Amino acid sequence: MAFSNDPPQDYVFSNHTGLLKANGSSQEQKFIENLIVESIEIYGQDIYYLPRTYVNRDTILNEVETSNFTQALAVRAYVNNVEGWEGQGELLSKFGVRVEDKTTFIFSREKFTSAVDDNAVLNVEGRPNEGDLVWFPAAKHLFEIKFVEAEKPFYQLGKGYVWEVQCELFEYADEQLDTGVAEIDAIENSFANAITVNFAVGGTGDFTVGEVVAGGTSNVTAEVKAWDSANRQLQVYNRTGIFTIPETVTGQTSGAAWTSASYNTLNNVNTPDTTDQNYNFEVADDDIIDFTESNPFGSIGSTTDTTI
Repeated sequence: MAFSNDPPQDYVFSNHTGLLKANGSSQEQKFIENLIVESIEIYGQDIYYLPRTYVNRDTILNEVETSNFTQALAVRAYVNNVEGWEGQGELLSKFGVRVEDKTTFIFSREKFTSAVDDNAVLNVEGRPNEGDLVWFPAAKHLFEIKFVEAEKPFYQLGKGYVWEVQCELFEYADEQLDTGVAEIDAIENSFANAITVNFAVGGTGDFTVGEVVAGGTSNVTAEVKAWDSANRQLQVYNRTGIFTIPETVTGQTSGAAWTSASYNTLNNVNTPDTTDQNYNFEVADDDIIDFTESNPFGSIGSTTDTTI
């Protein structure tokens, strides 16, 4: 737009109607946004965004008791830490070695909307959510979003263009991971609380890894981790309840059907006995305390009480 100062007068304006808004025109904002998108596409990394789905939520304490992840949405992000992970790294504590790696991912708002927000139901729409996960394939690390910074850079030309997502290494706590990405879903298979169900003789068929099995009496379902046909032992995780002893457990894909004989909920096969000692304590405590007395405060896992 051309501006004429004729006749000459003081260069002071009280009315800006019709003049170009030099610090915030939509054309300039779009230009800056396009530059940011292009920069992230060039220098960024391919990552997967995993929205969290709440299964059970304590509305009194405002805590999420159980949740799952059923989507992994590909999106480009810039890794803000070019010299390595942030955080305190590896720490030796009284409970063993803790890895406290942190990192920051930067998403273009435009690309996040088209790649993630338009294809998923987020708990808070329109932006990345605290509690959602980010899978970084280059490092094979899964991070949890702890904070989303919305004001960096601080309103260039009057608008925000990126989401700065501050993340910490994810601590798995028996969440269900069914995203369709093999490397992500393998985390659940390796770390979920898995138990061994022993079967009586006389069953038919072989269970397949990954299929869902169901109890004919209890209607409890679980996913198969491993099947040992010689010893009639089935390792399962993601149980929805307690199997009845005895009952027919049927594979929903294989059609295998076996009658349950015994199991306990304390011997987690995904952790070594040196780490997970719940089963050892349960066996040893019978020599110290008389557990035939009823517990007025509730029940805990037991090798003999199949109602736990």
